[in-house]
Amino acid sequence: MIEVHGLSKEFPLPKGGRVQAVDGVSFTVKAGEVYGLLGPNGAGKTTTIRMLLGLLEPTSGEAIIGGYRSTTAPDEVKRRVGLVSASAGVYQWLSVREMLMFFADLYGVPVDVAAREVERLSKILGITELLDRRCGTLSTGQKQRLHLARALIHSPPVMLLDEPTLGLDVLGSQVVHEFMAHLRDQGKAVILSTHHLDEAENLCDRFGLLHRGRLVSEGTLAELQERTGCKGLAEMFLKLSQTGPALVLT
Repeated sequence: MIEVHGLSKEFPLPKGGRVQAVDGVSFTVKAGEVYGLLGPNGAGKTTTIRMLLGLLEPTSGEAIIGGYRSTTAPDEVKRRVGLVSASAGVYQWLSVREMLMFFADLYGVPVDVAAREVERLSKILGITELLDRRCGTLSTGQKQRLHLARALIHSPPVMLLDEPTLGLDVLGSQVVHEFMAHLRDQGKAVILSTHHLDEAENLCDRFGLLHRGRLVSEGTLAELQERTGCKGLAEMFLKLSQTGPALVLT
């Protein structure tokens, strides 16, 4: 469902030269799988996601989602992707229902289908009682539930979640965890980008470890533990920061 081949991105520096934000990243994600794209701040996670969506032109390589290349068919890619980002905002003066219907209309979802989806998703995410409230009155956790519903309103086969629990309390984070299980049950191909490694261990089926723009290793938690000699992802990244990619490539 998701194919990434040799994806790279360079940015020019103000005083000349270039910085390599993403360097030859390759991985695949199949339907019904949650793939953790993990790394510290500045590792290249968000840049990679923006290239997957067609929001950034890669310097080289390609990303294919549902058979469409992000560089040549970005609109088709966006139709097949639901994005949940910690930086997303809401339309303060719209009600929750109006905002969801608005986004459904943007994706070309028929009004009757969209109305049914609003009811279904609101029950799943526990926001039925919020449907007629203005978005500007919602708490941080309630807004995040709205973002989760918005991302699914057009029934995309692929979900990209970029730091979805950032700023959420324990209860808000639990909603996201339950939502991830729902996505897996629905057969969605999911990429979770986060630096909350303990959270990722519980949510993801496979992991890709990013270090300074490079995907230095990937596999299940058991495979990474055997390869690195570390018990958890946090320990892997601590050693990675000290020894570099040799830790996981050997």
